[in-house]
Amino acid sequence: MLITKSYKGIVRHTGLKDSVNIFKTVIIGFFIVLAVNFGFEKIISSSYVIPNSILIIASLTALFLLILYRFLVKELFIYLKSGFISNEVRVGVIFGASEAGITALDVIKRDNKSNLHIAAFLDDDPKKEGKIIGGKRIFKGLFNLKNLVETQNVTELIIAVKDLSVHRKKEIIDECYKYNIHVSIVPPLNQWINRGLNTEAIRDLRIEDLLGRDQISLENQKIKEELVNKVVLVTGAAGSIGSELCRQIMYYNPRLLILLDFSESALYDLDIEFRESGMVTPHISVLADIRDLNTMKEVFRKYSPEIIFHAAAYKHVPMIENYPEQAIKSNILGTKILADLSVLHHVEKFVLVSTDKAVNPTNVMGATKRAAEMYVQSLNMYLQNHHVNNYTKFITTRFGNVLGSNGSVVPLFKKQIQKGGPITVTHPDVTRYFMTIPEACQLVLEAGCMGNGGEIYVFDMGEPIKIVDLAINMIRLTGKKEGSDIKIIFTGLREGEKLFEELLNDTEVIKFTHHPKIKIAQVAPVHFFKIEGQIEMFESLIGKNSENEIVFHLKSMIPEYKSNSSRFEVLDRLN
Repeated sequence: MLITKSYKGIVRHTGLKDSVNIFKTVIIGFFIVLAVNFGFEKIISSSYVIPNSILIIASLTALFLLILYRFLVKELFIYLKSGFISNEVRVGVIFGASEAGITALDVIKRDNKSNLHIAAFLDDDPKKEGKIIGGKRIFKGLFNLKNLVETQNVTELIIAVKDLSVHRKKEIIDECYKYNIHVSIVPPLNQWINRGLNTEAIRDLRIEDLLGRDQISLENQKIKEELVNKVVLVTGAAGSIGSELCRQIMYYNPRLLILLDFSESALYDLDIEFRESGMVTPHISVLADIRDLNTMKEVFRKYSPEIIFHAAAYKHVPMIENYPEQAIKSNILGTKILADLSVLHHVEKFVLVSTDKAVNPTNVMGATKRAAEMYVQSLNMYLQNHHVNNYTKFITTRFGNVLGSNGSVVPLFKKQIQKGGPITVTHPDVTRYFMTIPEACQLVLEAGCMGNGGEIYVFDMGEPIKIVDLAINMIRLTGKKEGSDIKIIFTGLREGEKLFEELLNDTEVIKFTHHPKIKIAQVAPVHFFKIEGQIEMFESLIGKNSENEIVFHLKSMIPEYKSNSSRFEVLDRLN
């Protein structure tokens, strides 16, 4: 025992490694006595100190008792712990009788502070039905959930299945909702393997887990080849999309990452995050406004960016509908400043982050993003026709709403639920496409490396989700019921708001790429000098308190722009 240090193990946490250590202890003791026997018999006497039969019996007995008493103490400790908190105990089941489920069971048993008792396993594999793991029986699927609720008073269910489909998660949620069962989930292996799984890591389900489709992972090697050792500029770096873009870009080892944003506090927080993260990629934070031509000239002159991801924009539809001039300055003129400087400074690629609201726009925000798309695409065509080599390649990405972004519906619903409701939804039939922020940023990076210039990439975002269904799911994930606990009220469509979003308009044609989830929208080109002249006309309109003239000119640029539930609808009759 002095050699193996088997006495240092904490008995109540005995496991397989402790048993192996005890086995080594007994084996070492066996061979030491065997050696003494051999020496005594050869040198001093013709007989053994201890008969070999007794030595074998004693060793096996010692091995058995040393392991047995440790496991008995462990089980006694668990039993006593359960007894002390029996009046507070919660009963749960684990969905998934595989490695993650077994690990979760072990963690819950060992946690002194946990008052959760696992009654059984559930698993979709019919071969596991009726078998026992860790003293817990395995039941097939969700068929016995009702019976477990009635006989064992089950109130908790922990999902512990790797890569469980979104559809199956929804089925589990719906079934648990019937019996008022709280649902949580074991995080993926790569999120806890280094620091160890504990009961705190077993988290509640989030709305991202119930996204209307399974998350998609894009090819990373090509992204790495594109970004490594490059100077990369991200505008709007402190925003939801921009900040995640920066986090992902950091892992591809650019020579320098430039974080550019106009929001001082948000940029400061991001800068601190990166400095404390331990990442070795050099980065610089630049507090600047993309609408300031002179400042942007200085940024390009000083840092010479090679790849630009342009995520800076005004994006909130109701707010922009009230301030169209600001949207023109930022989303159109700001984009033009960056695009023109990119050409002058021989930037390799310029990736514009656009939105599905640019398709058949019904609001100022969507129309300004469509105008930005038109400008960079026409500029790319002009350069392609007049400069054979070394021209800036302009690429556009379009996607729908991102879950959890600043000002989006998910954080709003969370705040309303925390306050006890009501949740406000504009219309019972309003639908939106959704994706997670990491997915959106993967798309932007993938587009940046696969694009050859002039493309508008659209993402296969699955089926659109009703906002009212999103609200109901979020209410249920908190353990409450819609209607009785949290009310949902309908407030009517806001200015410029659509009932549903589109990723393509009627004149656009889809072209497939090597990735099944990424497609190219083939859009009718616009002549560069025409769009340039139209954009320059905004400069003569800005500052004259003539928002109707500004929006009317925007509508003349984009004939498919028809206002909806907006005071600008009257302009459609004049256009």
